[in-house]
Amino acid sequence: MVFVFGIVIIASFVISVIIVAQVLVLSHKKSWYDPIDERKIHTGAIPRLGGIGFASAFICMCIGIGFIIPLLPVELIPGIVFHLPFLFPLIAMILVFISGVFDDFRPMAPRFKLLIQIIAAFLVVMSGYTFQSITFINQGILGNLNWLRYPVTFLWIVGLTNAVNLIDGVDGLAGGISALASLFFALIFSRIANNSAMILICLCLSAALVGFLVFNMPFPRAKIFMGDGGSQFLGFILALLPLLNAGGAPSGFPLLYAAALLGIPIFDTFAAIWRRIRDRRRIDTPDRLHIHHKLMNLGFNARGVDAILYGLQILLGILVFESIRYKGALSLILLGAAYVATSAFFITIHFVNRHVIRKRKDPAA
Repeated sequence: MVFVFGIVIIASFVISVIIVAQVLVLSHKKSWYDPIDERKIHTGAIPRLGGIGFASAFICMCIGIGFIIPLLPVELIPGIVFHLPFLFPLIAMILVFISGVFDDFRPMAPRFKLLIQIIAAFLVVMSGYTFQSITFINQGILGNLNWLRYPVTFLWIVGLTNAVNLIDGVDGLAGGISALASLFFALIFSRIANNSAMILICLCLSAALVGFLVFNMPFPRAKIFMGDGGSQFLGFILALLPLLNAGGAPSGFPLLYAAALLGIPIFDTFAAIWRRIRDRRRIDTPDRLHIHHKLMNLGFNARGVDAILYGLQILLGILVFESIRYKGALSLILLGAAYVATSAFFITIHFVNRHVIRKRKDPAA
C-alpha cells in the first residue's frame, strides 16, 4: 500500500510540474498575463493560469483513485472504491475548474460566477456529502445538524470557494496554506476513520500544490500565478475534503473542526464582509485591507507574509489534530484555542495596522 501511495503522490507532483511548465511557456508566447490594477501588489508581466497545472493533476488523480485503482487487487488499497455518488462531486469540481479557466481569459460577472458555484454546491449536497454534526459531542446544541446539514453545507461550499480566492494576493500564500491544510486533513482522516482513499486524495492535493509552488514561491518572485480560476477551484476542493468518504457515507468530520483548520481564509472573509458593510459598500467591492495587505503595510515582504501565515496554519493544524485525539471537555478546549489564536492574530494585526496608518498620516499622533 505504501508503494502505491508513493507512486500516486509522486505522479501528482510530476503532472502538476509538467503542466504548469507548459502553461508558463505558452502564456509567455501568447502574452496571457495577469492584469495590474489597484488591488494587485505585483509588477511586470506574469502569467495567471498556473491553477491549470495543479487542478488538472488533482482531477486526474481523483479519476485514477476513484475508477482505475479499484481495478488493482483489493489488498493493495483497502476501502478505496468510490460509490456512484462521488461522480457528482467530480462533475462539480470539473465545472468549477472549467468556468474558472474561462474567467481568467474573459472575466465573468460576479452573478454568473456565483451561479456556477451554487450549481457545484448543489451537486455535492444532493449526493449526500454533507456535515452531520457541529462537534464530536452527539447531544444537545452541539450534536447532530439534522436537516440543517443541507443549508449549512451549501453555504460552507460557496463561502469557502470565495474565501480562498480572497487570500490569493501574495506569491505562494493561497497555495502554501492550502497544501498545509490538506496535509492536516490527511492526518485527521487517518485518526477519525483510517480512510485510505481520503488520505490519498488529501496527499495528492498537497503534492499537486507543491508542484505549482515550485514556480509560484517568491524566490525572489513568482513566475506564474494560479489565477482566479485556480484559487476558486482550490477553495471548492478544500470545502469538499471534510465532506467526502470513500463509501458514499458521511465522513464524520464535524463542522467546527473543519472551520478551525481553515480559519485563515474564513476569518479574512468575515473581516472583509464586515469592513464593507461598515463602510456601506457592496460586499464584492475590492480593497487592499486583507490580512496579507495589512502585513505588507507593516513592513513584511512576500516571504515574511508567507512565513507568518504558514506558521499560523501549522498551529491551527496541530490544535485541531490534537483536539480530535481527545474527547469531551479537553477536545473543546483545544478546539476553542484554535479559534482564540486566529481571532487574537487578526485583531492584533488590525489594530497595529490601524496605528501604523495613523502614524503615517500624523507623525505627531
